[in-house]
Amino acid sequence: MPAAETEDKSLIEVVSVRFKNRGKSYYFDPNGFQIEAGTKVIVETSKGLEIVDCCRANHMVMETSVIQPLRPVVRIATQDDLRVEEINKRREKEAFEICQQKIAEHGLDMRLVDVECNFEGNKTMFFFTSDGRVDFRELVKDLAGIFRNRIELRQIGVRDEAKMIGGIGICGRPYCCSQFLDEFQPVSTKMAKVQSLSLNPAKISGSCGRLMCCLRYEQEAYEELIKKVPKQGAFVETKDGYGTAVQVNLLRQTVKVKLDNDSDDALRLYKANELCAVPGGRPKDGETPPHVLNYVPEPEEEPEEEDQWVIPFTEPAPEQQPEPEKKESKSRSSNRRRSRQKKQPKAQSAAAPETAQEPKPQPKPNRNHKPNRNKPGAKVVKVEAKLHTRTGESGPKPNQTATAPKEGQSRRSANRRRYYHGKAKSSGGEKQA
Repeated sequence: MPAAETEDKSLIEVVSVRFKNRGKSYYFDPNGFQIEAGTKVIVETSKGLEIVDCCRANHMVMETSVIQPLRPVVRIATQDDLRVEEINKRREKEAFEICQQKIAEHGLDMRLVDVECNFEGNKTMFFFTSDGRVDFRELVKDLAGIFRNRIELRQIGVRDEAKMIGGIGICGRPYCCSQFLDEFQPVSTKMAKVQSLSLNPAKISGSCGRLMCCLRYEQEAYEELIKKVPKQGAFVETKDGYGTAVQVNLLRQTVKVKLDNDSDDALRLYKANELCAVPGGRPKDGETPPHVLNYVPEPEEEPEEEDQWVIPFTEPAPEQQPEPEKKESKSRSSNRRRSRQKKQPKAQSAAAPETAQEPKPQPKPNRNHKPNRNKPGAKVVKVEAKLHTRTGESGPKPNQTATAPKEGQSRRSANRRRYYHGKAKSSGGEKQA
């Protein structure tokens, strides 16, 4: 095996770190430390020592993907290093307010964005935006006299400003540049045209005023899909004949075609593999268009055999059947009998008195019970009346003997007359007493 191939396949152990939680990550030599993600470490850069966040623990990468020389990790951040970081953050806030005052005093056309102090405290960097060039020489002198260290003013663009400040985009998510983008990719209005988006700059621009970075994400996929379908308005050949592509759907890979053979204006829907664009467009009058479609119908999928197994039916055991249902059925049958008895005409009952139901035997009187002498027979009459209304059957009333009804009179009506007659007599007897 050649030596070059051996070198390409060699691996090296690295850790990934990120400065100020902004975008791009860098490789550093772990220097024998086992560093977990989220741990703060001290690294050596061209600007000196810096405290950074580890975004990925120890891992192996190809040696060719690493830019040499690979700088080492000095140490894992200690408590003293964290205190120095807090002091530098307070200094950055104070420097931001002082710089804004000095900018207003000098009347400079610039907007301060952020301030950074290095870990060693010997350098302060001011980031600002401006529409043009700014003469800030006098400003640098004033700031150097106040902070007594090295001052650096750096002009940045609106995209870098959005990356530093951060925020929420129109999609409802944090800015891609401040969250995960390592570097800015070029974006153009051609991408929006290919993706069938609005060409209005206000709709396809981000908060920074530039075209949205997310237009770049799906550009390659759209370019691949465009190659598989004809353009809108192209002369195409289908399995049903020639026509014009009226509407193209890239995501679904479908085309609506107006066939030349159709007399009406109806459109037919075809898949991408069912048509093909004719090179050179529509031929002149009298010329026959070439045959360019090689359509092979897809084999129909055989329907899957359904499982014929069915769960066997099992009748419930008689013990499991609820008992209240039987009672309900009995009550329903008794109600039906009562309704039938009520519906019978009086003439029929009078013509056949023998078929009427026989009266039920009366209960034996209780010997120990002493009836009320003031109202004789009142309590017994009530009980028998309730029994009569419940069962709907005819029977003799208390203190009365059952006699045969007269002609043209039913047994029930005769008993009813006896009942009221006897009651009247008893009441009259009380009055006489």
